[in-house]
Amino acid sequence: MIEYIKGKIHSLTPAYIVIETGGIGYFINISLTAFSKLEDEKECSLLIHEVIREDDHQLYGFISENERSVFRNLISVSGVGANTARMMLSSVEAAGIEQAILSADVNVLKGIKGIGSKTAQRIIVDLKDKVGKTADAHEIFREEGNTIREEAFTALVMLGFPKNSVRKALDKLLREDRDPGVEQLIKKALKIL
Repeated sequence: MIEYIKGKIHSLTPAYIVIETGGIGYFINISLTAFSKLEDEKECSLLIHEVIREDDHQLYGFISENERSVFRNLISVSGVGANTARMMLSSVEAAGIEQAILSADVNVLKGIKGIGSKTAQRIIVDLKDKVGKTADAHEIFREEGNTIREEAFTALVMLGFPKNSVRKALDKLLREDRDPGVEQLIKKALKIL
């Protein structure tokens, strides 16, 4: 599994990029968002999602982890393939798609070429819970900073535990031990949650 590819930009179009690294040129499908951010660059690093089939091997590249995460969520919906998801990310930025899903805004999704009313509704129904958990965890992580408590809090919320229960458990544990490691704090919290 390829996580990312870093190298010189050999060629760049609105639909794909060829990155040369180690004497090999990788053909990577990209969104218009990625294209606009890479236009003036000579080198880049892209996060990769591989689609491997019996007769085809495609690479899709992303500027940010959020964009790749939204892409992966979209292709998990029945009827939404990799090219449709890429088209969606070319039309609306990843954060805009997440917001449309969370607010159940069918019109934003329907406004994207190739997305009809039924597909837009299916995307919202299938992804509302997934996107909500991810967005909550990212928001918590950004707001509260990068401390041991917040890292443990984010990890536990992403595992599906309710925020209030996690807060109470972490507060109790931190009163008992003021300087635990993140891993130790999470393990103790899992025992009492």
